Amino acid sequence: MSLVRKATVLSLLTTMACAHSSATRPSDEPAPNPDPRVGLKAGLWDAGSAAWNLKLESSTRPTEKFATDMNSDMAFTGHFVIQGNFNGFQVWDIADPSHPTLRTAYYCPASQSDVSVYKNLLIVSSEANNGRLDCGGEGIHDTTSKERLRGIRIFDISDLDHPKYIGNVQTCRGSHTHTLLVDPNDHDDVYVYISGSAGIRPESELPGCVKATPDKDPNGAEFRIEVIKIPLAHPEQAAVVSSGRIFDNLAKVGQHGQTAADREEVAAAKAKGAFIADIPDMGEMVIPAAFTKGLLDSIAKTHGGTAPNGADSAALREAIPGMVKKMMGANPGTNAQGYSVMRQCHDITVYPAIGLAGGACEGYGMLLDISQPTHPVRLDAVADTNFSYWHSATFNNDGTTLLFSDEWGGGLAPKCRKTDPHNWGADAIFKVEGHKLVFQSYYKMSAPQSATENCVAHNGSMIPIPGRDVMVQAWYQGGLSVFDFTDAAHPKEIAFFDRGPIDTTHVVAGGYWSAYWYNGNIYGSEIARGLDVMELTPNALLTQNEIDAAKTVKLSELNVQGQPKFVWPPSFALARAYVDQLERSGCLNSGRLSAVRGSLASAEKASGDARRDQLNTLATQLDADASCSDGAKVHKLQDAVKQLASGPMA
Repeated sequence: MSLVRKATVLSLLTTMACAHSSATRPSDEPAPNPDPRVGLKAGLWDAGSAAWNLKLESSTRPTEKFATDMNSDMAFTGHFVIQGNFNGFQVWDIADPSHPTLRTAYYCPASQSDVSVYKNLLIVSSEANNGRLDCGGEGIHDTTSKERLRGIRIFDISDLDHPKYIGNVQTCRGSHTHTLLVDPNDHDDVYVYISGSAGIRPESELPGCVKATPDKDPNGAEFRIEVIKIPLAHPEQAAVVSSGRIFDNLAKVGQHGQTAADREEVAAAKAKGAFIADIPDMGEMVIPAAFTKGLLDSIAKTHGGTAPNGADSAALREAIPGMVKKMMGANPGTNAQGYSVMRQCHDITVYPAIGLAGGACEGYGMLLDISQPTHPVRLDAVADTNFSYWHSATFNNDGTTLLFSDEWGGGLAPKCRKTDPHNWGADAIFKVEGHKLVFQSYYKMSAPQSATENCVAHNGSMIPIPGRDVMVQAWYQGGLSVFDFTDAAHPKEIAFFDRGPIDTTHVVAGGYWSAYWYNGNIYGSEIARGLDVMELTPNALLTQNEIDAAKTVKLSELNVQGQPKFVWPPSFALARAYVDQLERSGCLNSGRLSAVRGSLASAEKASGDARRDQLNTLATQLDADASCSDGAKVHKLQDAVKQLASGPMA
C-alpha cells in the first residue's frame, strides 16, 4: 500500500476526525564493504550521510508553510522543477542546480498533490476529504459537502509567479496519483488517467459514484480508472470522458502476509495499549500515534472534553473495524468472484512512443494498450505473492522490459531491516514478449536500514545512459539507488546516496518520495528535508563518457509517468561511451580499443572533409569488429560514427 494509501487507510480515521548478455553488464567491481549506509547518525538537518559514485550538489529546505507537511512528487518544465506537497506545490528555479531558488510557493492543501505539466498547464491531484475547492486550509468537517474537491485541479502557469486556478474535475475516488498522456496523434487534447485508492464518495456529494462490485453493478465506481480529456484550447472544459474497465475478469490474488518481526511488533504494541487496524488481505497494522491523537482529540471535543479519557480510547477501538470496512469495502469472499480489496491502480506509466502503458494496480502488474487513449485495453496482468502492493511502473527505453515496484508496508513502515525478505518491498523485472510479461528477477536496495526508517521501493526514472538500462530510484529513508538492469535477470547497484534516520526512537516519515534524472542531474524530493540535487561521478561501473552522453539528452519537460523516449544526438561522447562498453564487455582487445579511440580523437581535432573522411573510414573498419561477442554494440558504435560523419562539420 502506498505511503498515502496507508495514510488513506488511516485517513479513514482522519476523515472522521480525515537471455543474459554479458556485453552490457557492468564490471564486477564490488560495492563498498562494509556498507557505509549502515549505522548513519540520526537527525533531521544534521543526519550522517553516505554516497558512492554520486555527489550531492545542493540541498534546499522547504519554505515555512510547506515544512509542516510532506513533500511528494515532481514534474519538470524548462529550468524549473515543480514539487508537490500536501500543502500545495512549490516551483524551484534549477538553472543553477547547485543553488536552486524558489520561484513560487502556492498554498492549496490536498493529499497528495501529485503534479504533471504540459506547456502552460499544471495538473495537481487531490484525494483526501480535506481538499477544498477554494484551496482553503481550514478543511471540511461535514461528511458530505459541495465545497470539497477530490479529483484534479488545473492551473495555467503561463505566469509562474502567479499560477491561475482555471478549473477542476471531480472523480469518485479522488486522485491519489494521475498520469498525463500526450497522444502523438492528437494535437488538440491531452488526457489524464486517474488512479484513486480512497473510499468512494457518496452519490449525494457526486452523482454516479456507486459503490458496488462488478457482479452487482458493472457501472460501479470500483474496479476502473477514470479518463479525463483536457481540450488545450479550453482547459476549463476538462471532463471525464470514459472509464477504463481494465480489471474485468480478474479475481482476488493471494498476499504474503506479515513477517515474524511484524507480528512481534504488533503483539508488543498491543501489550502497550496501541491502536491496531486489521486490514483485509494485509493483516494487523499498528496505527501511528500521529493519527490517533487527532482522532482522540476530536472524540473528546464531542462531549466538551479538553483531553481524551479512557472512554474516548474505548470508543475509538470499537470504531476502528467499522472505519476500516468503510474504507476498504466489503470483506473478501462475500461474492462468488472473491474480489480483492485492492481494486484500483496506484500508478500508471504511459509510454506514448510505443503505444503501451504499465499499470501498477495494487494487486496486479498490468500491460496496457493505449493506442486509443480513451479506451485503454489490458493486454496482460501478472500477480506475485511476494508482492504486497503494486505501486509504480517503468519501461526501459526500447520498451522490451517493464519494472514494477512493491510498496510493502505502505511507505510509513521500516521494510528494509536485516530481517525483511529481500524479495519483499522490492522491484520485479519483466521482459515484454509478444504483449506478455515474463518474470526475470527482483531488485532491492541492498543496505539494511534501521527499525525507525520508513523504507521500501518507491518512485524512480530511467537515466539516458546509451546502450544500457540504468535507473535511479527512491527508497524513502533507504535513500536513493542507481542500478543497471540491462541484464534483466541480474540487476546490479552502481551508485547510491543515503542519510541516517530522522529519529532513533520511532518512525518519522521522511526520505525520498521520488528520485528522477532530468537534463544532467538527479533530483530527489525529500519528504521532510526539501529538494536535493545530485550528480553522477565517473567510476569503473559508469564512465565519464557514458555520463557525458547521457547529458546530451535534453528534455523541454518531464512527467515521469508520461515516459519519454530518449534520443541521443550525434556526439563524440556517444561514440566513446559505446567504446567504453565494448572494453567493459571484453569484446575488443586492447590494441583495437586503442586504435578506435585514436581514430575518434584524430577526427574530433579535424574539421570539414578531413573529419568526415576519417569518420567514414572508421565506420567501414568497424565492420570487421562486429563478429565479436557483442556485435550489436559494435553496430551501435558504427551508427554513432556514421551520424557524426553525416552531420554538419565545423
